[in-house]
Amino acid sequence: MLSIILTILAVIISYFIYQYVNKFRKVRETLNWMPHVPRKPVIGIVMEFSGSEEAVNDMTRLTNNPLKMAYMEGPTVWGILSRSCEFSEFVLSSNTILEKSDIYTFFHEWLGTGLLTSTGTKWKKRRRIITPAFHFSILDQFVQIFDKDTDILVDKLQRPAADKATVNIYEYVNLCALDSICESAMGVTIESQNLKNQNYVHAVKDYCRIAIVRMMSSWKRISVLFKLTEEHGLQQQNVEILHGFSTSVIEKRKREFVNKKLNEALQVDSFGRKNKLAFLDLLLNATVDGKPLSPGDIREEVDTFIFEGHDTTSSAIASALFLLANNPKHQDLVRKEQKDIYGKDRDRPTTQQDLNEMKYLDLVIKETLRLYPPVPVIGRRITEAIEYKGQKIPKNTFLTIFIYGMNHDPDYFDSPEEFVPERFLDTNLKSPYMYVPFSAGPRNCIGQRFAVLEMKCMISKIIRHFVLSPTNPPHKMIMVSEAVLKSKNGVNIQLEKYDWEAAA
Repeated sequence: MLSIILTILAVIISYFIYQYVNKFRKVRETLNWMPHVPRKPVIGIVMEFSGSEEAVNDMTRLTNNPLKMAYMEGPTVWGILSRSCEFSEFVLSSNTILEKSDIYTFFHEWLGTGLLTSTGTKWKKRRRIITPAFHFSILDQFVQIFDKDTDILVDKLQRPAADKATVNIYEYVNLCALDSICESAMGVTIESQNLKNQNYVHAVKDYCRIAIVRMMSSWKRISVLFKLTEEHGLQQQNVEILHGFSTSVIEKRKREFVNKKLNEALQVDSFGRKNKLAFLDLLLNATVDGKPLSPGDIREEVDTFIFEGHDTTSSAIASALFLLANNPKHQDLVRKEQKDIYGKDRDRPTTQQDLNEMKYLDLVIKETLRLYPPVPVIGRRITEAIEYKGQKIPKNTFLTIFIYGMNHDPDYFDSPEEFVPERFLDTNLKSPYMYVPFSAGPRNCIGQRFAVLEMKCMISKIIRHFVLSPTNPPHKMIMVSEAVLKSKNGVNIQLEKYDWEAAA
């Protein structure tokens, strides 16, 4: 009897192995029109990646072919890696290729299925709810908050600047950005720059690091096996800290309802126009199919926007300051523009109109986002077979748009490793989809204007108060891809106070 049972089990297992192997064989045959990344039995292409420090270099190497694309196969999934701007346009402009790839599932324990990670009807309904929070009329209120929080940042930098000291500017910027996103979008003051909520900052970093480790592992991707590791325990601790922080933000804002402050915000102004609500207020006041959002629904959106609203902008701002410190000619041009806008009064409150006039700083930010895009890759999964240039791509293929690779491709940008803000004076790019720091198409970044205004506000005020210089010896950033592209060894520059009046 036992031998019969074992024989049946062997037949069943053999059948599933055959189906599994046959499925991958058919996929390989269908995608034989593009180069294949070398793979090993069971572990797939894992050996082609050297870790987060070399991730962008590895992906550049793997797409270094005439198509700028490569087929990749893991133990359980297959996909296409591309730095082709044509393929970028094909994917990002599509109204049907909207589902996120499996790399985003590693963030579900923290972010749930909020706007970043959700798909289908849920994504469309959430996008519709949240879009008004980033209306241009609300951004005026946000600029006031950016300006106030950056005043605190400038004050924190005064002491190291007086000593002409070297600082890791990322650490300062990160706390300022966290204060700004919480106060502007959430309506809650958290005082991170006064060294509160440090555990949240560290938990974000740890969670992202672990998520990338899982992505690059052939077996840690499997939830059952990952739960056996020490990293799983650390991740759970991080999730508890992250959710505790966002829950405290939500509860604090809810108390505004009790105090009827939100009801005041809902009133119309003297012109009969209804006042617009900030992000968290919209969530607390929203209904879907006649029902209010659940506490879990609200928290996953708050988690998503606190993370995206401070970590990506922190990376971009710190990178811009680093580039200006190492390119004094461009720093001088940014400062000249500030003088033209502010005259003798560098400390007057910044307005949205001021930020709109910062045309050269806008070029600097665009070039920074090209050299160091905070989000280096975008992932999608196709739910039905499709055709690209007459070639078939099978159902369930993961599509990875390698933004960093496009930005550094000499076929798209002349002297791609050089810092040349003026290149963006020419608005006629070879393709509008070869430069997509905020993604593009239906799933573009909803907060991109928010982010650019915050970047401008923080960078401009720092340039008005300090001269930025490279360290001695020069600091070289070691860029790692940990969900957000950032420097593993900090962003070190030297600061010196700038005498605005004497130089006027």
